[in-house]
This record gives sequence, structure tokens and C-alpha cells, in this order.
Amino acid sequence: MQILVIGAGVIGLAVAREAALRGHDVTVAEATGGIANGVSSRNSEVIHGGLYYPTGTGRAVHCVRGRRMLYDFCASHSVAHKKCGKLVVATNPAELAKVETIAIQAQKNGVENTEIIGGNTARAMEPELWCIGALWSAETGIIDSHGYMLALWGELEDRGGMIAFATPVESMAYKAPHWHVAFGGRDAGVMTFDAVVNAAGLGAQPLARRIEGYPADKVPRLVLGKGNYFGFAGRPAFSRLIYPTPIDGGLGVHVTLDLAGRMRFGPDVEWIAEENYAVDPRRADSFYDRIRTYWPGLPPNSLVPDYCGIRPKLTGPGEPAADFLIAGEAAHGMPRLVNLFGIESPGLTSSLSLAQEVVGYLG
Repeated sequence: MQILVIGAGVIGLAVAREAALRGHDVTVAEATGGIANGVSSRNSEVIHGGLYYPTGTGRAVHCVRGRRMLYDFCASHSVAHKKCGKLVVATNPAELAKVETIAIQAQKNGVENTEIIGGNTARAMEPELWCIGALWSAETGIIDSHGYMLALWGELEDRGGMIAFATPVESMAYKAPHWHVAFGGRDAGVMTFDAVVNAAGLGAQPLARRIEGYPADKVPRLVLGKGNYFGFAGRPAFSRLIYPTPIDGGLGVHVTLDLAGRMRFGPDVEWIAEENYAVDPRRADSFYDRIRTYWPGLPPNSLVPDYCGIRPKLTGPGEPAADFLIAGEAAHGMPRLVNLFGIESPGLTSSLSLAQEVVGYLG
């Protein structure tokens, strides 16, 4: 089967690789000049445990399963990663109750190697930390996400697949038995495919609206949840990931580490109307307040604007977080077409598991 995957982010690359491994002829169309130029290049590079998500949801199932698959993939493909673990910390009794609820949720989700520990135990692990208790997740880690995506791309090419860069999809129409796809760019024209996967991230909804005959009421709204990160101008104070209790729209301003040992804080949640990737230095004021609840020793004037990402969310402020939306033929009535909407965190962790489900829909 000839399959077109639209978008060369982590989800598109994982889907393309999975399809190629199953013997399909795979082309990836990417509007920009390289891989991972959208959502996939602007995240915390965390391999999530799967603690928080409602049991049985796509996010819970794919995160836990995808995490195990991702660690195996990293080991077999020499992708840099570290299973450093994380502490979800409580700084008052209300937060401790919430952390205990998360621990129960993690057990329901089948997350291995989690335990509630006291404040003294947490401080023995991380002397700079202040908390009255914490949930320890030993399976959480960090990854070189670009190295991971390069490995996916390499395996795709090894199986005969290819990526067409600077090749935006302008429109699509199904004329049995094929999908007719109109491309822009240098090699503009129309090509036919047996199946199509829309993994365009922030562009998924606009693309779905350009599919001839696609039901308009099946295209969900896109809500932009911007997450800002601030770097720390000093030696890292922690050797593990430190997360506060979750907040509306995200997991709170947490300590994230990269494989080079640098420490940064983020993301926060900034609801925006249109894409922009500037980090407002004034947001650091609220970062200091939040971080000092669990790291009282944060020095003044030590945070510098780093980068930001935009989550392709399906729900807005005050609304329950939506699940991943994997829209196959049963959802919209069009054959061998899968639209992926709202693939935000834990999308990176879930990518290999999601890819198997998506390719399974194509027949």
C-alpha cells in the first residue's frame, strides 16, 4: 500500500517508520525544510511515566506502553537517554493529598516503580529540595529527542521510505480507490496514494478543513497553550526531575534537565490566540514565586528566557484536558484516512505505541 504521512515531527516519523516496517511504500510530506520544526522540537524531552492520566484513556494507555517501547528503542538504536526518575513534590497538606491521589492513579494505570516518600527521604535524595512528601517515579527519564527522531528517519529510509521537504499539502480529495493529494512547493502537483495520515501538529485542523468532503463538525477546535521555559544561570541544583503538583492546563513549572546536565524550569501555561515564540522576560517573576515553594534557595536574577513551545490543545482554560483524538474512518466516514488531533504531552513518550494504533487503522 502507498501511504502518505503529513508532518515530519515525532508522531509523523514514528507512524511512517511503523508503516515501512510493515512493508508499505511510505512518503512523508513536510512543509518545512527539515524534521521536527514544530511542536516536536519545543518540549521538555521527558520520557513520562504515565502517572496522571485517567485510566483507560489514550493518553494513559499509550504513555505507559509507549514508554516501555521507547526505552527499548533507545537501547537498540543507541539513542542517548537517562532514566533519572522524578519526584512529584507536595509543600503543604492539600498538595500531599493530591500527590497521594496521583499515586493511586499511577497504580491504576499500571505504572511500575512508584512510591510515596516522606519529606526527609526526598531531601536525602535532593538536598536542595523542600517538601513534606513526594511521589517517586523511578521510570521517568530524559531523552535526546532529536537523536530519537533521526533514528526513526534512518529506519524509515532503510525500509525504502522517504521524506519530501518543503512540500506543503494544499488539498486532498478521495476519488475511489485513491486519495488525490495536491502539493505546493518546488515540485507542485497532484499525486495519488492508497492511504493518508495527517500528523501535522498545529496544522492538523487547517489541513483537515482542506480535505474535500470532510465533515466540518468533525474538525475539533484548536486551542493554543504556550509553555515558556527559563534557563538557570548556574550549576544544576538537582540530579532528578522535580515536579510540583499539577496545575490547570499542565503539570506546573518543573525542574527539567537535559543530557548535558543543564537545568531549566518550565513550562508554564499561557493561553494565546495566535502562534508566537517569544518568551516574555517578565514571566520570570511568577516563576521565582512558584519555584521557591519547593526550592527556597533559588538565587535572585538567576533565570534567563530560554525557549517556548505551543501545545495543540483541544480544550481551554478551566476545561478538563481532552484525550488524544485519533480520527479514523469510523469517526468521519472516509476510507484509509487518519487525522491526529490534540497530540500534546505525553505525545513524545507515546509515539511508538500511537504509531502502531494508527497504522492498524489503515488496513
